[in-house]
Amino acid sequence: MIRALFRRLGSFAVVLAGVSFLTYGLVFLTPGDPASTILREQRQSPPSSAATEAFRAEHGLDEPFVTQYVSWLTDAVRGDLGTSYARSEPVSSLLIEYLPNTLELALAAIGISLLLAVPTGVVSAVYHDTWIDRTGQLVATLGVSMPNFWLGYLLILVCSLRLGLTPVSGAGTIDHLVLPAITLGTATAAVLTRLVRASMLEALEAEYVDTARSKGVRERVVVTKHALRNALVPVLALVGLQFGFVLNGAVVVEVVFQRPGLGTLLVDAVFARDVPVIQGVVLVTATAFVAINQLVDLASLALDPRLEPTSIGGGAR
Repeated sequence: MIRALFRRLGSFAVVLAGVSFLTYGLVFLTPGDPASTILREQRQSPPSSAATEAFRAEHGLDEPFVTQYVSWLTDAVRGDLGTSYARSEPVSSLLIEYLPNTLELALAAIGISLLLAVPTGVVSAVYHDTWIDRTGQLVATLGVSMPNFWLGYLLILVCSLRLGLTPVSGAGTIDHLVLPAITLGTATAAVLTRLVRASMLEALEAEYVDTARSKGVRERVVVTKHALRNALVPVLALVGLQFGFVLNGAVVVEVVFQRPGLGTLLVDAVFARDVPVIQGVVLVTATAFVAINQLVDLASLALDPRLEPTSIGGGAR
């Protein structure tokens, strides 16, 4: 047990180190000079060579790539994510400020996707090969096909500008959350709907379902208590994976709705070549992605006790 725990923690650390190294390397190889970009934005005029060199020296940008990365990684291990080049604020403070809005959006999007996907997938499976099933599959296909930014602008045009039901942009109230959550949750709902349907079809053909029916159990109880419980196990695993995609999709959605969050923070940092902020956002996102997948493993085990975890949070077989 202890060995499995340390193995899982070790793989967790390797994943985060690999993600941070690739991100740092891609930013380092991107054309342009962070010092010139940031100073030009701050002063609204081209900086002098002396000012640029002083900025590089102050932030260690004149050091080789490996030296810069090792220095950042050493500080990150100690809990210091550095200071934003552009904002001159600790990265940890920026993450604390913007993270709640993104988590709120991601959780709302996942909630909406489950509320749409589970009933639609179950009904499609129960009435498979009928017009109800075909309509559900068509809607799911459309949901997967629609780009987030297109759906977001469409919702703004109809719900905000034409009908005046919700604000166009911003954050802080439920009204500000509705449209971004629907936009972000639609694609996830479409993917989950297809999996729920497939899992339910398989569960409804299982022997324990036939046994329940032969005992006279009502069909509604067979579907909701016996089949659905087991069909949700693979769905939960996919929800964990989709949570990572939802966090990534939040970048586009937050920009479309001008909603303050990790997405807008990351976009601004990329344009400014603000490496500490980019690294901080990527590290938080990767940590959340891996942690959610471990929680999903535990939830799958709770739903189906027949599954035995291969290690602590390490999945089931």
